[in-house]
Amino acid sequence: MRFRLTPRETNFYDLFATAADNILSGSKLLQELLGADSEGRAELADRMRAAEHAGDDTTHAIFHELNSTFVTPFDREDIYRLASCLDDIMDFMEEAVDLVVLYRVEELPQGVEQQIEVICRAAELTAEAMPQLRTMENLTEYWIEVNRLENQADRVHRKLLAHLFDGSYDAIEVMKLKQIVDVLEEAADAFERVANTVESIAVKES
Repeated sequence: MRFRLTPRETNFYDLFATAADNILSGSKLLQELLGADSEGRAELADRMRAAEHAGDDTTHAIFHELNSTFVTPFDREDIYRLASCLDDIMDFMEEAVDLVVLYRVEELPQGVEQQIEVICRAAELTAEAMPQLRTMENLTEYWIEVNRLENQADRVHRKLLAHLFDGSYDAIEVMKLKQIVDVLEEAADAFERVANTVESIAVKES
C-alpha cells in the first residue's frame, strides 16, 4: 500500500472557499430579511436553512478530508478550528432568521440593520480571504479589518441593548428581540474567531 506523502492541498482550500462563499450567500439572505413581510420571512428562513445544511455538508467534507489525508497543508488543529468557526457563523445566521420567524417579530429594532451590515462586510472579506490561504499572502489587512468590524459590532450591540431596555418595549418583546440581537452579535464574534485563526495559521507558516 502506498502512502500519500504530499498534502492534497487543493481539496482543503477549495472547501474553505466553498464554506466562505456559502456564508456570503447567507449574509445576503440576512439583508433580505430587513425588507421582507411575514410570508417572505418564512420563505427566507427555508432558504437560510438550506444554506446552513449546505454549510454542514462542507464542514463534514473538511473533517472527512482531514481524517483521510496523511499530510495536511497546515496543522490539523488549525484546520479543524477554522472549519468549526466557519460553521458557527452559518449556524448563528440561520438561528437569527429562524427566531424572527418563530417569535413572529413584526418589526426589528433600529440598529439591527447596522448589525447585518457589519456581518455582510465581514462575510465579503472572509470570502475574499479564504482563497488566499494557498499562498498566505496579503492577509494582514483582512484580519485587521475583521477585528475592526467586530469592535464596531460590539458598539452597535450595546446601543441596541440600551434601546431595548429604555421602556419602549414590553418585557416579553424585550426577551424576544434581545435573543435575536445577541445571536447576531455571536455571528460577528465568530467572524473574528475565523480571522484570528487565519492570523495564527499565517504566523506559523511564515
